[in-house]
Amino acid sequence: MDQPPSGLDALDHAHRHALAWLASLERRPVPPQASIEDVVQALGAELPEQGADPAEVVDLLAKACDAGLTGMPSGRFFGFVIGGTHPAALAADWLVSAWDQNSGLRRVTPAHSAVEDVTSAWLVDLLGLPAGSAVGFVTGATMANFTGLAAGRDTVLRRVGWDVAGRGLQGAPRVRVLVGAERHDTVDLALRYLGLGAPHAVPVDEQGRLRADALHEALAGTPAGPTVVVLQAGNVHSGAFDPFPDAMAAAREHGAWVHVDGAFGLWAGATASHRHLVAGVDGADSWATDAHKTLNVPYDSGLAIVRDPAAVRASMGMHGAYLVHDEAGEPFDKVPEISRRGRAFPVWAVLRSLGRSGVDELVDRLCRHATAFAEGLRAIPTAEVLNDVVFTQVCAAFGDDERTQEVGRRLLADGTAWMTGSTWHGRSVLRISVSNWSTTSSDVERSLDAVRRAVEGL
Repeated sequence: MDQPPSGLDALDHAHRHALAWLASLERRPVPPQASIEDVVQALGAELPEQGADPAEVVDLLAKACDAGLTGMPSGRFFGFVIGGTHPAALAADWLVSAWDQNSGLRRVTPAHSAVEDVTSAWLVDLLGLPAGSAVGFVTGATMANFTGLAAGRDTVLRRVGWDVAGRGLQGAPRVRVLVGAERHDTVDLALRYLGLGAPHAVPVDEQGRLRADALHEALAGTPAGPTVVVLQAGNVHSGAFDPFPDAMAAAREHGAWVHVDGAFGLWAGATASHRHLVAGVDGADSWATDAHKTLNVPYDSGLAIVRDPAAVRASMGMHGAYLVHDEAGEPFDKVPEISRRGRAFPVWAVLRSLGRSGVDELVDRLCRHATAFAEGLRAIPTAEVLNDVVFTQVCAAFGDDERTQEVGRRLLADGTAWMTGSTWHGRSVLRISVSNWSTTSSDVERSLDAVRRAVEGL
């Protein structure tokens, strides 16, 4: 009987290409140097009639795609709130693909189940959240918000006698959802997925923090009923944190489920110097974060944390006669998917590599670089830092909107660094998100030099 090729040569080739890519990050331009059309032409648009050796396929893919890759793992990529990949997490992620474990069932994949149990306990402890909270390993922050809000939706409806699992949402009491006016758009997306519609936006202060007094007024001024309040740990422009104790007190007066979108900011709880930013956050019912952002784990690493494990299992759990069930519950009871890769392995690896003090230092270092960016920008003529730099976000303008936008265009053309233009409080801004473990003080200075060149060239 014919045996398929082992494909091991392809792994050797992929290893060499991966090392070459990582070694190139220091010198290559951060923006891509090839268009979509260029890459399509290099790959070939037509599916060949005959196949090819796996190693040759890997070589073709690496060669065709190289110029079309953005240096996102570079220490000078500040365009979005996305980290790089820590070496321990990257190596573990290679093993995840090689081991090829479908990690939905505890007894079928005991290795991953053990790692998930250990990692979940570490995460809850590091972030200062209630011990025993359920941790679901999901695709990213969007699905982490979805999971926490699903548990909240079902719980507040159950309290008024409505079983979503059995009856659906048709005819259900309306769930009022209150959010800060500057919440991330993925919160609205998750609410849409959940059939809850557009939320009620609560006014915020000049840094984008939800105003607790406005929340109290909004709760008192809207029809009572099942209620969900969404708070934010880390505004995507300013990095600001909602006033958790006061906001939660207002929410509790009305029996609300409180969910916290902490995609990148929840990690402030892991560092002594910034833990004050999340004081009181442990009083919520659910939290969402993304290990790829501040912790620098590969993509597909969202974390949905719910105080009451029974609440998330009631929303996410399922049963099948063919499944091998464990009395302790299944990993898929805490997430939207049944089949999923071993997401806990890379998270465990980076936590084990860094240790408690290393995570503290990582988060603190990112914040120091953001502060250095703000100080450097203030020394550039016409530059204005618009936010209070409290975490990892910096927003700057360079005069009117046209000048600010032109600075952004010139920066991308320069290639030294990537910073993304945005609009905040009606003004065009250049937004700097410091999220990569590998960013150094030299990277910050090189990037500031690129900003200076862009401004001087206007």
